[in-house]
Amino acid sequence: MSTLLAFSDPLGPRGRRKALVGSIAGGLVLLGLLGAALLVLADAGQLDGDRWSDLLSPDGFELYARGLGSTLRAAAVAIALAITVGTVMALGRLSTLAPVRWLATTYVQLFRALPSLLLIIFAFFALPDLLGRPVTRYSALVIGLTLYNSAVFAEIIRAGVLSLPRGQTEAAVALGLRRSQTQRLVILPQAVSRMLPSLVAQMVVVLKDTAYGSIIGYEELLRVGTIAGETTADVLQSYVIVAVIYIAVCFALSSVARWLEGRTTRRYGRSAAAGAVAVPGVEDLAVH
Repeated sequence: MSTLLAFSDPLGPRGRRKALVGSIAGGLVLLGLLGAALLVLADAGQLDGDRWSDLLSPDGFELYARGLGSTLRAAAVAIALAITVGTVMALGRLSTLAPVRWLATTYVQLFRALPSLLLIIFAFFALPDLLGRPVTRYSALVIGLTLYNSAVFAEIIRAGVLSLPRGQTEAAVALGLRRSQTQRLVILPQAVSRMLPSLVAQMVVVLKDTAYGSIIGYEELLRVGTIAGETTADVLQSYVIVAVIYIAVCFALSSVARWLEGRTTRRYGRSAAAGAVAVPGVEDLAVH
């Protein structure tokens, strides 16, 4: 049976008490720093109502909503494409055909090693010369995010497949299923179910990385916030609003990931859930 081991033992009673005390102390320090920062901002007049009124007006809300819509649209398409390509690459890395396995491994290792920002810039500035046709800002952002995150999703899905008991494959073969049918009907559904916490966590990363679109002028949430702040001369206030929106959306997705992690733990045991969280950095998984 292939298993993924957690990198640390569970804390005992004494360790949990120390962790709780440390968390409380750290929280109090952060609250103190936040209070001090608010006092400084208040003294500088940055918290005055007139500096927020234009940004929080109906027109301001409409502007931020449009930026958030562009962010979610790019993230949704990039996630869908990245999971599709990542699934193909994961199956390629698990293939019994050496050329297919080598090509998939090269793809995964190459694009995991490149920053997503570099891929976005390349897609926007260099890809038009290679294709002989212009590439829109939206397309460049989606292409860059897809290339990087498909490699990450491939490793997550591959680890999910390797975490399944070997008996699953043997049972499918005993029933007369071909290898492709076994992967599609038996292995992949179970692997994806086990790795859902990691998949959702990576979706949060994709959502946040859409902010790189502002570098190439794509009007996602961060870019819209910059434009609104420069127009009203309230840049700090605009960035605070953008940060609150990002926190709210990412918190919602992170809550889903934590719920799925708890569900995975109850269904498959603690080792599977721990493996799901640790997968993206694991390099020594053997191909069976």
